[in-house]
Amino acid sequence: MDAGLFDKEGYLRDHTAWDEALANQIATADGITLTPAHWEILHAIRRFYAQYELSPATRPLLKYLGRELGPGKAGSIYVMQLFPGTPAKTIAKIAGLPKPANCI
Repeated sequence: MDAGLFDKEGYLRDHTAWDEALANQIATADGITLTPAHWEILHAIRRFYAQYELSPATRPLLKYLGRELGPGKAGSIYVMQLFPGTPAKTIAKIAGLPKPANCI
C-alpha cells in the first residue's frame, strides 16, 4: 500500500481514493478477511458518510445499521465479531473514511 495515501494512524487521507481492492488490502493488514456481511456494513457506513459528512461513533453507527440493514445486523456483538477492537474505528478505516471524532 502507498504510505502517502494514509495518515499516521492508517486512515485514508482522501475518501474518494477508496475502492474495494484498497479496502481488501486495509482489512488484510488488520487481519480481517472481508465477507458479504462485512461489505454490507462497509457500504452502509459510506452511505452514512455521504449523507452526514462524518464518520459515526459506535452508537450512531449501530442505530444507522439498524435502519439500513435491520435489527439483526445492528447489534454490538454482531458488529464486533466482524470488526474486532473498536468497531467504529475499524469500519471507518477499512471503508476509507476519517477516524470517528468521538473514538479514542
